Amino acid sequence: QVQLVESGGGLVQPGGSLRLSCAASGSIFRFSAVGWYRQAPGKQRELVAGITRGGSTNYADSVKGRFTISRDNAKNTVYLQMNSLKPEDTAVYYCNRDSVPAWVWGQGTQVTVSS
Repeated sequence: QVQLVESGGGLVQPGGSLRLSCAASGSIFRFSAVGWYRQAPGKQRELVAGITRGGSTNYADSVKGRFTISRDNAKNTVYLQMNSLKPEDTAVYYCNRDSVPAWVWGQGTQVTVSS
């Protein structure tokens, strides 16, 4: 079973940047498409960025041009560089496989964009 640990969240002003990291246990991680998801209060969890094991990426329209997903398979880690942050980006961010069934969800990392 893959274990996921997200980190890097925090409080940032609008227009600021954060870099999230997700460290995974288990060799299957490097052979899987993975994604970053977020869940805002009162809303469903949504996929914001995905990356295949080969490095191809896709983004939700709401973050395209501002967020960049990347991975380091040697470190079993996926990253999310978030620039030009907006208040509507406030949410708990999670990583998981970009397919079903999902792995067990980690605790997530809180991102708050506020002045």
